[in-house]
Formats: sequence, structure tokens, C-alpha cells
Amino acid sequence: MAGTHRSNVTMQDVARRAAVSPQTVSNVVNGRSGRVSEDTRLRVIESITALGYRVNQSARSLRRGRTGTVGLGIPTLDSEYYGALAEALSDRFLERGLRLVIETTGGAVGAEMQSLASSRLDSYDGFVLALAAGDTDHLVQIDTETPVVLLGERALSSQFDHVVMDNIAGGRRATEFLLQRGALRIVALGGIGSDEESMPALRTRGYLDAHATVGIDVDRALIVPSTFGMEAGYEAISRLLEQGRAFDGVFAMTDSVAIGALRALADAGVRVPDDVQVVGFDNIRAGRYSVPRLTTIEPANETRADAIVDLLMSRMTHPRGDLERRVIVHPATLIERESTIGPRPGTKAN
Repeated sequence: MAGTHRSNVTMQDVARRAAVSPQTVSNVVNGRSGRVSEDTRLRVIESITALGYRVNQSARSLRRGRTGTVGLGIPTLDSEYYGALAEALSDRFLERGLRLVIETTGGAVGAEMQSLASSRLDSYDGFVLALAAGDTDHLVQIDTETPVVLLGERALSSQFDHVVMDNIAGGRRATEFLLQRGALRIVALGGIGSDEESMPALRTRGYLDAHATVGIDVDRALIVPSTFGMEAGYEAISRLLEQGRAFDGVFAMTDSVAIGALRALADAGVRVPDDVQVVGFDNIRAGRYSVPRLTTIEPANETRADAIVDLLMSRMTHPRGDLERRVIVHPATLIERESTIGPRPGTKAN
């Protein structure tokens, strides 16, 4: 019966039936279909189904000394940003014959450190952790042979490779852009006016730097803490409007909170960008379809995904300590859309 599993079916049997080489079958089985034409891929899949071929994953892992999987620890699944990151990494690892397994940490330091415990990492060939709460004191306690790449707001440890988002420069660029387009009272939505090294604090630092450069004092009441979802953005901007707080620009710490702000402004009859201009951060897909479309900071998402995979693959193919630890920071750029006013006469858009 077609599709019935038979344990004695080999890759060579599939190759003979599909009239291809065993290497072609291997490419299809391991997700390297970019090397195979679509007609050939479908023929191999049909032969696999008809013969009931199954990969012996345990035997393959023993031969390779690998599990064939890499892990990704992220704070939450309820985030378009982290969803897009997971999708980009999954595609890139699959091209290399590896499958991505996702864990959630809730942004809690205990869960983040638990994900780096040797007993957990033994299940993976490598692990990528989006660090939200852990710091240097926590990381120095980790001792593992499994390759790890950290993602986050700043480089914390000489122990692990780290791909860092350029938060300060991104916050500065967003705020400069609003100032150049005539905004004088700019809300830092989701901002924190402190010296801590968290994402909102670093982006707020860029916001403050931009004001200082042009000599404009910041009204600290316009630095408005919030969480980073749409509902939080909606509620925070609604409160400012209800309080009668004057503002003509919004730099939102994430695109999601910016989209919530757009809805609050629309519900209050405030025109964007005529009355208030809005810039977000992260360049998520939803911002391309909001009304108006959202001007945003692009933190080199695709380039960062490439760097993450290249770093982890390098670690997986070199013994521990064979390579120097690396910190990679990609420049953030601004994407101008409808939520901000075009260049004033005599100025040039960047």
C-alpha cells in the first residue's frame, strides 16, 4: 500500500524509483531543495511516499555526532518581530539541513538561564537566545560545550558570540528625522529616562542625544513608559490626549506600539502626519499596511539573520575556543513612509 512505512526501504531505493542520485534524495530530505528542480523534488517526494521511506533520525544523529536541530529562545510568540525572526532563521537553517526548535522564556532571567543549562543544550547542535533579562553576572555562570549565539541590546559576555541591535543610533536617527521635519514636542512612546541598558532605555538615549545635538530641551513628561504592544500604544496616547498634553511627534520604541498610537490618534480625530508625525522601530510587516503606512527604523533584520546563522554554523564546525568571540552590530536605517511629512523646502531626505 502506498505510503505505508517499511523499515527496510533505503535512500538508494528512493533514488532508483525516482531516477535520481542518492545525493539528490538527500538534498530533498534535508531541505536543500534550492539545489533541485521543482519537477525533480516532486518526483522524489512521490517516491518517498510510495515506498514509505522514513529517515532514521537517531541513526543519522549518531553518525554525525549531532541532533540535526538548533534551538531559538525568544521572550514571546505573541510578537510579529520575534515571529519574523524565527521564520527567517528557520529558513536559513533548513537550507543547511537543520531544523529550528523554538522555546519561549517570557523575558524572565530564570527561564533564559535555564535554556542555557547543559542538560537542555544537549538536545541541540547550537542555540540562539534573544536575551531580554539576563546580564553579565548571570552569563558567567553558564558552562556549556554547545555553541551559543546571543541576541540583544548590548554585548554582555566575552563568553559567547553576540549580535547586537544598534538601539542608540536607531533612536537618534528616528528623532532627528522628526526634528528635521518640524516636530518640536516629540513623545518617546515606551521610553525610559534612565541609565539602564535595556532596549527602551537605549533607544530613549538616542532620542535624548538627538535633542541635545540641536539644543532643544526635552519635556520629561513626554517620555512615556509602556509595554510594547498595540494596545499599550493605544492606551498611552489616549491618556496623553485626554490630559491635553501637547505634542506633534511620536517616536515609538516598537512598530507595534506605534500602530496602537496611530489608532488612538485616528479615533481622536488627530491627523497623521499633518498634526502629529509618527516613527516606529523594527520594520515589521504590519507597518507597511497600517493607515497611514508607518515610517520606521529598519535594524538590518535580514542581515542580522544571516549573521546569526553564520556565527552559529562557524561555532558548530570549530572546537570550543578555536575562534575569537565576536560581537556584530549592523547599522540601523530609516524607511520613510506616510506617517511623516516629506522634506521641507531646502532639505534633502536621507
